[in-house]
This record gives sequence, C-alpha cells and structure tokens, in this order.
Amino acid sequence: MKPTDLRGILRYIPRYREKTFVVAVDGAVVTDDNFANLLLDLAVLRSLNIRIVLVHGAAEQIRALGVERHITPTNLDGTGITDADTLQLALTAANRLTHEILEGLAANDLRAVSTNAVIAHPLGILGGVDHLFTGKVERVDVEFLQSLLAQGIVPVVPPLGFDGDGKTYRVNSDSIAANLADQLRAMKLIYVTGTDGLTRQGNLLRQLPVAELKQIIAHSPGDLPAEVLSKARFAVTACEAGVPRVHVINGRVDEGLLAEIFSNEGVGTMIYANEYQQIRRALKKDIRSLLQLTKNSVASSELVKRTRAAIEKQIGDYYLFEIDKNPVACVALHLYPEQNKGELAFLFVNPSHENQGIGRKLVQFVETKARELGVAELITLSTQAFTWFQGKAGFVEGSPDDLPPHRRERYDSSGRHSKVLVKKLR
Repeated sequence: MKPTDLRGILRYIPRYREKTFVVAVDGAVVTDDNFANLLLDLAVLRSLNIRIVLVHGAAEQIRALGVERHITPTNLDGTGITDADTLQLALTAANRLTHEILEGLAANDLRAVSTNAVIAHPLGILGGVDHLFTGKVERVDVEFLQSLLAQGIVPVVPPLGFDGDGKTYRVNSDSIAANLADQLRAMKLIYVTGTDGLTRQGNLLRQLPVAELKQIIAHSPGDLPAEVLSKARFAVTACEAGVPRVHVINGRVDEGLLAEIFSNEGVGTMIYANEYQQIRRALKKDIRSLLQLTKNSVASSELVKRTRAAIEKQIGDYYLFEIDKNPVACVALHLYPEQNKGELAFLFVNPSHENQGIGRKLVQFVETKARELGVAELITLSTQAFTWFQGKAGFVEGSPDDLPPHRRERYDSSGRHSKVLVKKLR
C-alpha cells in the first residue's frame, strides 16, 4: 500500500481518531532536507484528528554551536555531565531549533506552542560523579498538555526540564518522549531518527515484542547500534508503562511516517507491548477482504478461484491472520467427517509478510484445530507450493485416491492436476 492511498488510510482512521501520538525527532533530522515533508505528514495526522505532541532533540545543534563558539560540550545527548557552558549551548541550540520547528508547523497551518511542561530535578551524583545541570524527568504537566491538545494545538517540547525554582536542566529527549507517552496515555510513541530502525547485527528488526527487546538489551546490547540504544531502552520503558506501540523510523525517508502508521509492513521497527497478531474465524463481512487479499494468487492459478457465494456457504471454515486488526493471510479447514479427514485449503500470505513464519503458524493452527475435532488425517492440494508443504510443514506426497469421494470428483473435473499431500495426525 502506498501511504498516499486514501482507501488504505481510511481503515485506520476510526482506531486513531482523537488518540495521542508522541513524535520524537532527532535534532539531525530537523536539519535534513526531508524535514519539510515530515511536517506535511504531521499535518495529515492532525487533519485526521490525531493529537500530536512533538518532542525534539538537539545533540547535532549543540555540537555545531560548540564548534562555532570554540567550546567542547561535555554532554550532547542529555545523559552525561552538563557543565555551565554546555547548558548555555543546549539552551541556545534548543531554543533556535524550537523556533525553527514552530515556523515549519505554522507554514503547514498547524497551531503550536513551545512548552515548559516537563518538570525535572537534577540527575545528581552517580558513581561519585556530580552530573551538574543534567536533569531527569520528575513529572509532566498532563493537565496543561491535554488542554492544548483539546484545542488542536501541537505542543513542542524541547530537550529541557524545569524545576520549581525556575532552574533549567538538560534532559535526554528519548526519556522525555517516553515519559510523555506514558503520562498522556499515548497510543503510539514514534522515534524519528537518521537510521532505518533498530538493527541487530546489520539486520533490520521489523516487529518484536518488548520482552524480546528487553532480553537483547540485557544480554547483548552490543548487537544494537550505539545511536539507537537509548531509543531501544526507552521503548522498553514506554511499553512496560502501558504504551501499546513504539516505532523507530528513518526521518530521511519521504512519507516514511505515514507509511509506518498506515500500512501493515511499515518502514522501520515496531516494538509492541501486547500481542498484535491473531488468527480468528472469518465472518461474512470479511468475504471482501478474503477475495481482495487472494486475488493475485488466484490470477496466477496458485489458488483455486472461489466465488463470494461459495465462501459464504462455508464461511465457518475460513480463518484470517491479522496484524493490528488488518488481514495479511488466510487459510481454510474443510472437514470430511465420514472419512475422518480434513483439508487444509486457501493458504495464502501477503507477499509483504512472507518469510516471517506466518504460513507455518497457520498450518500449525489448522493442525491443532483438526486434532481438537478428532481428525485423523490432513490433506492439502498444491500446484506450486508442494515443496514448501513437504519441506516445512511435514506433508508427504499422496495420490488422488487419498481424497474423499466428493473431493475426488471436484479434483478430477478441475483439470488442475494438483499434487495431493497428506499428513497423519494420529
């Protein structure tokens, strides 16, 4: 799906309307040529009545300002020691960047304000080292932010925190974003970076449960690039606090934000706090989705063409595999009680989700369902995927004589000459 495909976007709107997304943008992304397009993406989200809180970093701007003023910053990302000179660099850089973002939002007809909604206290002395003006989020002024969001205003939150005495502290923007997402009960936290997402040993991680990411961080943090490790840690923090989804995407990809939010495959990494995949029985209202999902496979003769009426007649046999409530695969289990056999049929996985183990999950689901129903033998017919069924699913080649009489009649009349595959269940 192209992110600009309105029909694809429409199915998400009821779920996202009036929900809060916290979008955290690295300072380096703000200076990229694609940032103007990112602001357009935010305008699209606001037009759909999605509430946006925008957090920004400033590490790149602090570094550049330090070069300009011949000062070496002691802390770029808000995690190390912030001395007085570095705090001044952070204040100047963050304020300039906030103003630039406000200008960009105004150019897209978005009302926005810079806020002091993050209440912080000193990070203090850690390991015997005083971190001086480095701060840690104490709490967030939720009421203030919610009042802005209710008025359609985009709060812009810099990487700074303020205490009750009016003192300012440099705070890590990833931490601020996670805290905001938690306390505002955001539906999504989106880290917009200069990388494609979370990679492990060079491989992009598309979707992973928070428990798996937590294990990686605990036992092999070196597998993750240093520039995204902070985001990975705060993604875990946010998910464990109740934020359902955390995304890490590349802000230099045109329409990347929309593609991540409004398509199943996305463009970056999604970390989820609860199970976002499910297999469920199809309903009559799903028939259109089944036909749409499999139309290309039917056209290539990989699957037998089924009419709407034929599917509706046996709708109880069909199952959908959903990701975030969107169908990406399907399967059917047809029963032949007199022969104590079942047929695994209509197995299809959207090409965008191949090689993720979905086909195997569906086969295992059908096998489990068949065993629960006391089926002794499972059969399936295939013209193109028979080697997969033999190598991955444990089927062996049979013959047309293994088919129940009624199924054998349809087999002979079809002229497809499919291979008949068999698997004993008991």
